[in-house]
Amino acid sequence: MYLARYLDGALILPGDPGWDAGRSAWQLAVDQRPAAVVLARSAADVAATLDTATTLGLRVAPQGSGHNAAPLGPLGETILLRTSEMSTVHIDAARRRALVGAGAVWAQVTEAAAKHGLAGLSGTAADVGVVGYTLGGGLSWFARSHGLAANHVTAATVVTADARILQVDAGHEPELFWAIRGGGGSFAVVTELEFDLFPITEVHAGAMYWPLERAEAVLSRWRDWTRTVPDTVTSLGRLLRFPPLEEIPQPFRGRSLVAVEAVAQLDRQQADDLLAPLRELAPEMDTFAPTPVTDLHLLHLDPPGPTPATGDGFQVTGLPDDALATLLAVAGPGKDVPLLTIEARHLGGALAPGASEGGAMSSLDAAFAVFSGGITVDADSAAAVHAALDALSTAMAPWRAPTSYRNFTERRTEGLAFEPAHVRRRLQEVKKTYDPLDIIRANHPIRPARP
Repeated sequence: MYLARYLDGALILPGDPGWDAGRSAWQLAVDQRPAAVVLARSAADVAATLDTATTLGLRVAPQGSGHNAAPLGPLGETILLRTSEMSTVHIDAARRRALVGAGAVWAQVTEAAAKHGLAGLSGTAADVGVVGYTLGGGLSWFARSHGLAANHVTAATVVTADARILQVDAGHEPELFWAIRGGGGSFAVVTELEFDLFPITEVHAGAMYWPLERAEAVLSRWRDWTRTVPDTVTSLGRLLRFPPLEEIPQPFRGRSLVAVEAVAQLDRQQADDLLAPLRELAPEMDTFAPTPVTDLHLLHLDPPGPTPATGDGFQVTGLPDDALATLLAVAGPGKDVPLLTIEARHLGGALAPGASEGGAMSSLDAAFAVFSGGITVDADSAAAVHAALDALSTAMAPWRAPTSYRNFTERRTEGLAFEPAHVRRRLQEVKKTYDPLDIIRANHPIRPARP
């Protein structure tokens, strides 16, 4: 393929050295088999890839870390554009902003920003790609106080399907700038992203754990507790089933637990007073303590590296007693389910409709975001996890919100709404303007509007 002569990065074809490493996503359960892989090092590399793909009748799928790779589907007629080598991070402390390359992960930004007493709206895992996370909305531990990460994007460098390199912001290509803030990655390939940082250095954070048999009492108390907490507190209730593996710490290894995790932008006394109703339930473990933002990635017990796993999520309008009872009837104590985690994350606050303004996704119109996942090392475990995810989704259907959250939807879907119909129509018009031939592939695609 003549593309190689125009690249600063590398072109890898099937059978070449490095092929398997180049095509691998963070989700190791996803077997990506593209027509070719480009390891891009610059916006010019991205432009050359898009130009070549258009000439050859191929499509292009940008990918940083590949945490949500499964919804991309088969890539046989697609060039996989890996951006991991475009990982520069620059902190403008005076303006409280970060400028990051398409391949940067949150660990890099968190460490760099913390040196200036600042923090970004990162996810729970340190190795998630900043750009993909933000294009999909970006739900952080500070979401109830600061809203979605997408709302705080101030500018971007993008490459459009016709290989133009553009600077976009509120005054330049405003419709495209609106679309990339929460509408996903269908509209252009983002090569750099600029966004706001916040003067947060330490929070009161941690988790409480109880045996799974106490799930009903714990989740009911936590659900009631969320109705009273200020917007400076973001929390989740969680069912955990840990396999008996040596790499899992001893307090959790081989155990089934119910947990509450929370991050509070409060001082220690305020946080302790707030946590008292949960502590009345006498947790077996209680890790709440003053925590630097650089340690928050440890709270959620995310895998430290690429993992063969399958997950999926949905949103609910609430968790009344009958909803909790249904959840526990499917996946609570005494149930043999292959899901390592089932969590419900408290929304509201700055995430509520009308509370914030931004791009295509400026709110989440639900009370809780549910996400579940399990380890899928082979066909049998994959089938079992998919069946469990389907069973949970079906059981919770009476409480499902009208829309879902892109970043928590990790399986291919048809007809699933991530935004209201009028927002979807506007996104389709943006897609038609900037990529009418649908060259750029995203994990949750927006198709061009039809004439």
